[in-house]
Amino acid sequence: MRTYDYDMGIIGGGAAGLTVASGAAQLGAKTLLIEKEKVLGGDCLHVGCVPSKTLIHTARAYHTLKIAQDFGLPALNLPPVDFAKVRERIQSVIAAIQKHDSEERFCSLGVGVAFGEPAFVDEHSVRIGGRTVSAKNWVVASGSSPQRPPVEGLEKTPYITNKEIFSLDRLPASMVVLGAGPIAVEMAQAFCRLGTKVSVVQRSGQILSKEDKDMADGIMQVLAAEGVVFHLDASVIGVGDLGHEREVRIKTREGVAISLKAEQILVAMGREPNLTGLNLEGIGVSFDRKGIETDARMRSSRKHIYAAGDVTGAFQFTHAAGYEGGIVVSNAIVHLPRKADYTFLPWCTYTDPELAGIGMNEKAAGEAGLEYDVFTEVFEDNDRSLAEGERVGKIKMLLDKHEKPIGVQILGPRAGELLSEWVVVLNGKVKLSTLASAVHPYPTLGEINKRVAGAYLSPKIFSDKVRKGLKFFFNLKGRACGLEDGA
Repeated sequence: MRTYDYDMGIIGGGAAGLTVASGAAQLGAKTLLIEKEKVLGGDCLHVGCVPSKTLIHTARAYHTLKIAQDFGLPALNLPPVDFAKVRERIQSVIAAIQKHDSEERFCSLGVGVAFGEPAFVDEHSVRIGGRTVSAKNWVVASGSSPQRPPVEGLEKTPYITNKEIFSLDRLPASMVVLGAGPIAVEMAQAFCRLGTKVSVVQRSGQILSKEDKDMADGIMQVLAAEGVVFHLDASVIGVGDLGHEREVRIKTREGVAISLKAEQILVAMGREPNLTGLNLEGIGVSFDRKGIETDARMRSSRKHIYAAGDVTGAFQFTHAAGYEGGIVVSNAIVHLPRKADYTFLPWCTYTDPELAGIGMNEKAAGEAGLEYDVFTEVFEDNDRSLAEGERVGKIKMLLDKHEKPIGVQILGPRAGELLSEWVVVLNGKVKLSTLASAVHPYPTLGEINKRVAGAYLSPKIFSDKVRKGLKFFFNLKGRACGLEDGA
């Protein structure tokens, strides 16, 4: 029987890789973690979730000061933003979190850490830094990188992606954003609020194309009111470097050519898996342009080689990567067969207002051919939302033909936090009657969850049939006011 240097080898020190490393080592497996960058943490910590949310909060604070008069405060004449100081704060937050993702911490857990670019030499061994190491099981969690679209002139024109945007020396006076996915719209709003003139170019007729149009349009209207200019149904003809600024040439749906000029171009048109140089083709691991092909247990075509996180091309969320890492540990280390189930995987786009969802939205339900009913509540009817000056947004609950929840979307203040209650409700199969009857503190935004459940139950509870029954058995006398509801 062949012996191996390690029980578990991991390629990639992001959310998925760190989850596997921590779990495997603490369960007694001799574990090696390989990371190509100089530090652990992956894109999320260094050029993704953490810096973006830090920047978004800074931009919101500045925006709130600019609209102080809306809250009965004196109008303020604010100085321009010093982006160098914003960048310093972003780096300080990253540094604070980096301590939890440090080599020292993982070494204390028993994980061996190596830095370099590995390549498989056979299905159990990789070459790194001039040496070959073997492991009984491997997991590829090498993440993804910004995709460079096939745009004429882009290879000769300076542009930025999420890898560079958080370390700019100064605030750009203007920016054209190519793409309108979550990263694109989050950065468009944040930089607009800080003082950058922002234009967004989108190929389709809707931003956030995976979301329901009514919810996505709600975000677009807010951003447009704040100054972001949108060019929808527009194709990029080409880009060019004009020296002191960049040019983006687009064509509208009607065929009209438009030239956009800006100091910076942000390219946010998708991601691609980091697979180059791993030699997966040489060891028979199946993959395509989207990523490594896996089964529900996160196993590749080589059953002892797993894949998790962005590299699978499935759900490119940090929390999904961590979840998948747990699936790998269960199967590879504990040997308890466990399958990934994404039925109620939550997500959130951190614009202001936020847009969060779990399960199916109307677009997904329609594509699946499901019959469903929609129940909504608006934030204009939530007392806490009004007190905080938040009037935009709604919650939307979808029930299937059996009156079971299949999805919830929330467009509104702190939607990502509000969605957490639905994570428990849907994954725990909690009845809507339980949610509707639960006491929520007043006034809170969370009451909107209770109210949308009540919107489904109220017609059943206060029906004519129930009223007639109570009148018959208990001799109730009926209405005390002649005005009908809505009169």
